[in-house]
Amino acid sequence: MKTTCILASFWPLYVLLLPEESRTSQTEVKCNFTEKNYSLIPADINKDVTILDLSYNQITLNITDTSVLQVYFSLTELYLIGNNIIILHNNSFGNLSNLNILNICRNSIHLIQQGAFIGLNKLRQLHLCQNKLLHLDPDIFLPLRNLQILNLQGNLISSFHVPQLFHLEVIILYGNPWNCSCGLLNLQNWFNTSNVTLENENITTCSYPDALKFYSIKTAPSMAECYSKFPSAPSKELSINFQSIGNSTFNSSLNNLTRNSEHEPLGKSWAFLIGVVVTVLITSLIILIAIKCPLWYNLLLSYNHHLLQEHEAESYDDSLTGNPSSLSQMPDTNSEDTTVIFEQLHSFVVDDDGFIEDKYIDTHELHEEN
Repeated sequence: MKTTCILASFWPLYVLLLPEESRTSQTEVKCNFTEKNYSLIPADINKDVTILDLSYNQITLNITDTSVLQVYFSLTELYLIGNNIIILHNNSFGNLSNLNILNICRNSIHLIQQGAFIGLNKLRQLHLCQNKLLHLDPDIFLPLRNLQILNLQGNLISSFHVPQLFHLEVIILYGNPWNCSCGLLNLQNWFNTSNVTLENENITTCSYPDALKFYSIKTAPSMAECYSKFPSAPSKELSINFQSIGNSTFNSSLNNLTRNSEHEPLGKSWAFLIGVVVTVLITSLIILIAIKCPLWYNLLLSYNHHLLQEHEAESYDDSLTGNPSSLSQMPDTNSEDTTVIFEQLHSFVVDDDGFIEDKYIDTHELHEEN
């Protein structure tokens, strides 16, 4: 390790002998520790190292490794290719504010925490190729304000949400099982509206669905049903409808709406809802009729009762006197019952003054009261 960086130890004296213009190009301190079978990042490296290559070791980038990395704040390039890194934890490179290139290809990374790249404000190249990434949260790229190259080749990514990388120039996406269904439209629109170059476009092809296999993800034809999921199409239709309403009468627009509603079949949910409403209404009507009918019947019977008029009383008496046989025809009646019935029927007698006299009223008591 000391022999690897021995030339860098004489760098300060050598820089003083160089002109000012060439000093910036001679400030690199390279340390190469590839294939050393290291399980941890060495802590005794020159603190002024700018290019550190730790490829093809057994490094896992655990808490101990991240704390050691904070010491090498002068790093501009870091290579961790072919190690045993599984997770990129938060603040894994927090103090490496001068880092320009980060290469973590050929590991087993399947998870990148949201704050893993915090502090890498000057990073220009990020290489995450040949890992086991299934999904990438676009927010993990927010700290990378100056990123120009993003390499995601050879992962397990099937869809990709467009990150907010305003300085991105090149993106590498081939070797992933891309699903070119409706979820790819945002990525296609991003390629068509931005200046980002898709490297190896011809081999960055779709894996699903089968009808779009071997199409480039940038030029794959979109299926017709995908456009209905975007708000742009409905907004255009609405603007056309409003223009037609402004240029035509209300009746014509109403006719158009009715025609459109006739062409659109009702779903099963609407049919079920209508059936439930009709059933509830019919049941309620039957219950209401069952409750109210006896009341209405009693009201009708009460309207049939009225006061007995004089001519009705006379005709009733005549019918009784003219048909005495009707009383005799009553079966199993004795003389007492007949007398009672007769007295009750003749209890009212029409007087000369037009009033009906009640025989049950004691006239003697009435005269005494007068």
